[in-house]
Amino acid sequence: MDTLAIVLEEPERLALRRLVLNPMGPADVLIEIAWSGISAGTEKLLWSGKMPAFPGMGYPLVPGYESVGRIVDAGGEVRARIGEWVFVPGANCYEGARGLFGGSAQRVVLPSARAIPVDESLGADGILTALAATAYHAVAGGTPPELVIGHGIVGRLAARITVALGAPAPMVWEVNPDRRDASGYAVIDPAQDERRDYATICEASGAPDILDTIVPRLAKRGEIVLAGFYDRIGFAFPPAFQREARLRISSEFTPADVAATNALIASGALRLDGLISHVRPADDAVDAYPAAFGDPACLKMVLDWSAI
Repeated sequence: MDTLAIVLEEPERLALRRLVLNPMGPADVLIEIAWSGISAGTEKLLWSGKMPAFPGMGYPLVPGYESVGRIVDAGGEVRARIGEWVFVPGANCYEGARGLFGGSAQRVVLPSARAIPVDESLGADGILTALAATAYHAVAGGTPPELVIGHGIVGRLAARITVALGAPAPMVWEVNPDRRDASGYAVIDPAQDERRDYATICEASGAPDILDTIVPRLAKRGEIVLAGFYDRIGFAFPPAFQREARLRISSEFTPADVAATNALIASGALRLDGLISHVRPADDAVDAYPAAFGDPACLKMVLDWSAI
């Protein structure tokens, strides 16, 4: 059994090619992918070659941890799942390529426990499951943020989730005037904000030098939550020392975060619409990946596998 997959042969060299899939085990499922998202954070680091060394890291590799599709076959222990619509947080199922994170392919094999049921009516918006759960993990892991840095995809979700949880709407900073659209909270140029007593700030821009800008905006014993992913990050110590600043790194989402996020979506408190800006056919991936990382108008790029 084989599949078409996005393969990063090396930094900045990508191809769509056929790979052999590992055989299914008794607790595995086979999923036909409908849509897969391109991460402008983690996958940009893979694309540029700047991703820190992780277990399983190396080229060639299949990227992607934001896919949705249908279970079309399954091992003997989990055949009852055939027909389910699921979210795929990555897969490691290929011969001749590493699966980091492995979800950007026409079909994938993965353990049944990793295939997360999602509402099929979400359509392509279902690929946002991981990002929404990541934002939820950052917001719900402590005091809800009063300020969110960056109005990209994670920043928007962090702001929406803060409101969905019943907390006061946060202020959002965004330097790009074309990204200051919002509903339910305010998005402003940082230069317009004179406040210097934020109790909790959620950093979602991914900028490695951002802490020197936001530490002076903290209240005494305030907290900064890092919701992005960084190669390296640093800050001047004296301002942080004066405020007794706290730093919280928000790591990977958990199954509980996914469940809580799905409950917010089902209740209508959280909406995912309006976050996907670009959809390209999967066979246009060679052009779609650079656009996802370099086009300032691209908030979220999604690949459509349905026509392949």
